Amino acid sequence: MLEIGTPAPSFMLPDQNGDMHSLEDYRGKKVILYFYPKDNTSGCTAQACGFAQLYPQFTEQGAVVLGVSRDSVASHKKFEQNYGLPFTLLSDPELTAIQAYGAWQEKSMYGKKFMGIVRTTYLIDENGLVAKAFSKVKAKENAAQMLKLL
Repeated sequence: MLEIGTPAPSFMLPDQNGDMHSLEDYRGKKVILYFYPKDNTSGCTAQACGFAQLYPQFTEQGAVVLGVSRDSVASHKKFEQNYGLPFTLLSDPELTAIQAYGAWQEKSMYGKKFMGIVRTTYLIDENGLVAKAFSKVKAKENAAQMLKLL
């Protein structure tokens, strides 16, 4: 996890339309940057739909929502279309941002250990500094939790 008050790592990643985004593009706005394991899975869908449902309130607060996973641009496009997601999904197959933000960790399922994305959410302030950081967040509660912080 990144320390509160430290500069958030820069990134340059494509979105679901293939357009490139960097953290610097959002200077002057609050950024909710959330890392999730996989498009179209139950927990990740619940988390994304939570952010979609509350999206108007996030924009009213001057915040941008960015979801990041290893999935491809095409997978993100399908995910966006399946659930009418109104926010940006960033594709990070090389794990550059995922690792920089500490979301790539050892996980365990049925006694087997493997590396994967741990559901992690950051609030980054208007100056690009980490304001809040949450690891192992609950998918269904994450959007409401982040809205309360704003």
